[in-house]
Amino acid sequence: MSATPEVFTSIRLVALLLLGATLCGTTRAQPPVSPIQTAGSLATYELIGRYDVARLNRILTEEIPRATGATVAYTPAKCAVKLYRVTYSSRIPEQENRPTRASGLIAIPENAAGNMPLVSYQHGTVLGRTDVPSFPEESFETRLMIAQFASQGYVLIGADYFGLGTSTEKDGYMVMRSQQQACLDMHVAALAVLKQEEVTPTSLFLTGWSQGGVVTMGFLELLERLQIPVTAAGTACAQCDGFVMLNGFLNFPRPIDAPWLSAVFILTAFSFEEYHNVPGLAESLFTPEAYPIAKGIYLKDGSVDPAQLPTDLRTLIRSEYFDPAFFKASAYGRLISTMHPYRWVIRTPVRMFYGEVDECLTIGLARLPMEYQQALGNTTVEAISTGSDANHRMAFARAVPEWKKWFDTLSAKEPCPSQECSVASQSQPPREPADAETLHKN
Repeated sequence: MSATPEVFTSIRLVALLLLGATLCGTTRAQPPVSPIQTAGSLATYELIGRYDVARLNRILTEEIPRATGATVAYTPAKCAVKLYRVTYSSRIPEQENRPTRASGLIAIPENAAGNMPLVSYQHGTVLGRTDVPSFPEESFETRLMIAQFASQGYVLIGADYFGLGTSTEKDGYMVMRSQQQACLDMHVAALAVLKQEEVTPTSLFLTGWSQGGVVTMGFLELLERLQIPVTAAGTACAQCDGFVMLNGFLNFPRPIDAPWLSAVFILTAFSFEEYHNVPGLAESLFTPEAYPIAKGIYLKDGSVDPAQLPTDLRTLIRSEYFDPAFFKASAYGRLISTMHPYRWVIRTPVRMFYGEVDECLTIGLARLPMEYQQALGNTTVEAISTGSDANHRMAFARAVPEWKKWFDTLSAKEPCPSQECSVASQSQPPREPADAETLHKN
């Protein structure tokens, strides 16, 4: 790989595996993480939990139907899964590459070793700071991915994004370059963790739901630009054109539109103001009455209950923004118009699943990336309906097993560790910390 500003020239990782994890839902006291500073970047990982086979199957048969309203015939779990929180160094491209720290999840089949395919999952929109992969008990979407992939012999990773998880930044919602960077550096950190765990990644797959589908496409664009091979990418309910999406909400509302769509305006406006350094951007968008509530929801500081989320866009947003010409010319409109991660010649096979009664995504927007690529003569992107009755969550629930079936046919996957993994001991002695070693050089 040629040297690029997107990749650190030297990344070092010291991994420390801790005993005393959350086992089968019962929390035990853990010793503090003791990271060691190296000459390069720093990353640590800690064991935060374990899902046994019984818990994984409950996720598939009880928790996900309850969360999504969809009953799906998932592949039953085969292996218990160990869960690790990773904390790693990254940088904020929009702020002159200011250094920062971010977090994410690695889920590894228990007793895993040797070659295993790797799935990078990009999560959807959340209002809570810890409703993210590295806090899986607070993220039903992450639990579904763990239960359907990691329990089947895949390694699953997921970045929390800047401003979420253990990050001390403000939320960087839909700030595309930062989200790309968070995912890239999470991937780099995961490779070092897997080396320490004696697992060799084979095929790389990308997946994401809702906002995560958009981030998946942005991440794919970056990986293709860096010539990092991706075997395939799957999305669900990806709103890949910000200008199209928000104009639809403002000027062509549907009876089925979700009342929480106002959160998209709140999170994007404050995130763009923060990361692109545009003082007053959010205040110019929101009405004086709604602005303090919107700011509290964005900051996630407890000053505003998320239940106070304004649901009437006419109450939340100043009237002039309902004029398409004004919206397009505004600072906010210009920034949201840069969010279109499908406008390049996509080389990787992509399957984009959608629901036909999705309350925050029109069929036209769901199919737009495929139509754009087909207009070029490119057939690598396919848009696939999950049913005429599928809403936002149901489409995700139905897409996940379709991703897996497809990835299974494409991956050079080693068998899941033996059935001993399903009855593995409740805890295992930790490995000794690894010596600092160079992971990647350009």
